[in-house]
Amino acid sequence: MAAPRENSSHKALTSTQKAALLILSLDVETATRLMKGLTSEEIENLTLEIAGLKGVHSSSIDSVIEEFHQLVTAQEYVVQGGWDFAQKLLENSIGPMKAKGIMDKVKALTHVTGFNILKKADARQLANFLQKEHPQTIALVLSNLSGDQAASVLNELPEELRNGVTLRIATLGKVSPTLLREIEDVLSSVAEAEISQSMSTVGGTRSVASVLNKMNNATAKGILEFMESKDANLANEVKRLMFMFEDLIYVDDRGIQRLLREVDKKDLALSMKVAEENLKEKILKNMSERAQELLKEELQYMGPVRLKEVEAAQTRIVMIVRQLEDQGELVVAGRGGKEEVIV
Repeated sequence: MAAPRENSSHKALTSTQKAALLILSLDVETATRLMKGLTSEEIENLTLEIAGLKGVHSSSIDSVIEEFHQLVTAQEYVVQGGWDFAQKLLENSIGPMKAKGIMDKVKALTHVTGFNILKKADARQLANFLQKEHPQTIALVLSNLSGDQAASVLNELPEELRNGVTLRIATLGKVSPTLLREIEDVLSSVAEAEISQSMSTVGGTRSVASVLNKMNNATAKGILEFMESKDANLANEVKRLMFMFEDLIYVDDRGIQRLLREVDKKDLALSMKVAEENLKEKILKNMSERAQELLKEELQYMGPVRLKEVEAAQTRIVMIVRQLEDQGELVVAGRGGKEEVIV
């Protein structure tokens, strides 16, 4: 009676639980290489399952490994000679019933390949690609993406199309595997050409903002002014994503105090040489009386300095701000839209 119970418990496992058992059965090096190929969301889900696994019988692990081996073998057969060829080979080796179950799983895994390509794409690029398709197709594709990515793509679609697609997502029922495979075939051939992983991560406003943040203030401003004369909306988007020295005025007092612990005192004095009075006041009020006196004294006796030295000091401070912001130790409020508002 024990064997059926173990077999039954194995069948009741979710795909994530099976993946967790498979990871646990591997050596550390192999498991690490495998995990590197997963998305952040998949790693988080897998880690939660691994942490929650307790008292798993060895027979369940053996069953998962065997199922994984059969799936890999079936996929290799499909590549070698197609679905019918794979079906016959599996039937000869494990019997018709098991072969059907494995082939169904392989087909279910295979039909989402195109969707996996889309999961790596930038929301704006993906929206531009999808809006050429019928709203029902867009709804089907978005239903196969994560909630966060689907929401980001919907935000990029024109209002009328967005409303229509959302309605269709809400009314989607069961979709036949054949239709999903047909859509997957189209996505594989078209999306791979139009939406590659490299295209989704290289260039764009975020990339420009990152580059400008590493330039001195004067050069960055010059580029932004030129960009604004050509495309004001594009320039505003870059400004929203980047941080200029003047944006220190948007950092709260706690953030300024955290920043001052990291900034070189000489850089701070140089950067204040041409700073606006309101920014100077903000910096000074977040310093101790002794530190204020030292800074004022440094500014008073500094004398003439090259502008490029001041800009270099400001750039170094900006890079520290970005680093602290990425680490969540400092917040820059008020530069963007509603999503930037701090409450």
